Amino acid sequence: MKKIGLIVGSLRKGSYNRLVLEKVKELFPEGYEADFIEIGDLDHYNEDLDNENPPESYVRFRKELEEKDAFVFATPEYNRSIPGVIKNAIDVGSRPYGESKWDGKFAGVISTSISATGAMAANHALRQTFVFLNLIPMQQPEAYLSEIESYIEEGQLSSKTVDLLKEFVDAFVKHVERLS
Repeated sequence: MKKIGLIVGSLRKGSYNRLVLEKVKELFPEGYEADFIEIGDLDHYNEDLDNENPPESYVRFRKELEEKDAFVFATPEYNRSIPGVIKNAIDVGSRPYGESKWDGKFAGVISTSISATGAMAANHALRQTFVFLNLIPMQQPEAYLSEIESYIEEGQLSSKTVDLLKEFVDAFVKHVERLS
């Protein structure tokens, strides 16, 4: 059983990114288990806290990362980059130095935006962090859901959007299988 961690970079109620990953979770085939890893409660990374007595949020998060084989991130774009909650999660999971829980695992990125850019800058900024983390990103297909509101019908993702996400999940499964 391959275990996939789903990480949402938007904390707001009604998050488009959460809506997208809820559908992604349903699309994984048999032999895959996808679960959300919550990041909104993580204490801000502080090396002093880590050295003294790591907060329970660090301990919980790192344990969840250890248990996963791969991760799918869904990110909005804030000021041409990733939201602070994702950066904080990356930092917490990569420390203490030399003990990164991300190391050598697989990753995929979906970015959403109400604008026409599809959060492309955030998608690429997140991928840049993968290099140092030694996460193995899926390169294709890239997933930029621009003007995300046009993908939603009556509060649900349209069938066309579900088809796009199914292509993403199928490619991600091949990525994980090919390199495992």
